[in-house]
Amino acid sequence: MGHTSLRGNLSNRSPTQSRGNLHIISIHYLMIPPNQSPIDENPPADHVQVMGILNVTPDSFSDGGRFASEAAIIAQVGKMIDDGADIIDIGGESSRPFAKPVSLEEETARVLPTIEAIRKEFSIRISIDTTKAEVARQALKAGANIINDISSLRSDPQMGELVRETGSPVVLMHMQGTPGNMQNDPKYDDVIGEISDFLQERIAWAEALGINKQKIIVDPGIGFGKTLEHNLAILKHLDRFKALGCQVLLGHSRKAFIGRILGREADDRDTATAIVSALSYLKKVDIIRVHDVDKTVQAIKIASAIETAQ
Repeated sequence: MGHTSLRGNLSNRSPTQSRGNLHIISIHYLMIPPNQSPIDENPPADHVQVMGILNVTPDSFSDGGRFASEAAIIAQVGKMIDDGADIIDIGGESSRPFAKPVSLEEETARVLPTIEAIRKEFSIRISIDTTKAEVARQALKAGANIINDISSLRSDPQMGELVRETGSPVVLMHMQGTPGNMQNDPKYDDVIGEISDFLQERIAWAEALGINKQKIIVDPGIGFGKTLEHNLAILKHLDRFKALGCQVLLGHSRKAFIGRILGREADDRDTATAIVSALSYLKKVDIIRVHDVDKTVQAIKIASAIETAQ
């Protein structure tokens, strides 16, 4: 049995936003009734969700500065929805290797108008990619549903409490070091075991704080303090992270390991990204985070068709 759910995705648009006879079929879509979680807390085995990336930063590694106007943001989100996105992940601070941190004020000024503009037009779930509790708090008030914290609730001592208070789903990611130094010389004795142990510790810490484990999503952190060999090992053994008892998110889109293998620049890695998405789907990953939603949706549909063939 495969794990896609081929449903129409019109409901991620507001009633006035459907574009006629859309021929794109979504992999999975979930409306958000009042007082219900914006993720499937017990997803059936036949579901995978696609998270579309929207960076509103001037210095992100592959799309920095592309979405600086409200019109550009709405056009891009509309396209991702039509292509089959289930979640939009919004980031206002670059986490590329050697990136410098930005202030709370700057990050807030980038992400809040973006969320507000999207919420005027679309009902799709929104994830806020931030390590700052105040940014996350304001983003949730503006209409975000999920907190994606690459520091696994370690960067800001208030973030864990915010997750507990709001009951928001949260992504806990593994990273060796910080964006400023993570790629200097990453080393592991057992990369899968050490990442699993780290994520298990963060899950236990979150549960001790009062965060519901069903609201926790784990991300092994492709490219965050990893060499090419480490990244390939993670992809080969993705299914081992399911033993943690949480949904697993993969964020591999356009990353440097693809460039190392193929010799291609970041804006020419979407086909390879889609291939990795399809392989990851077969490893039962729950959420796949990508820039080019269309190619990943196509790749997963093909993988599903092959997997479910008699």
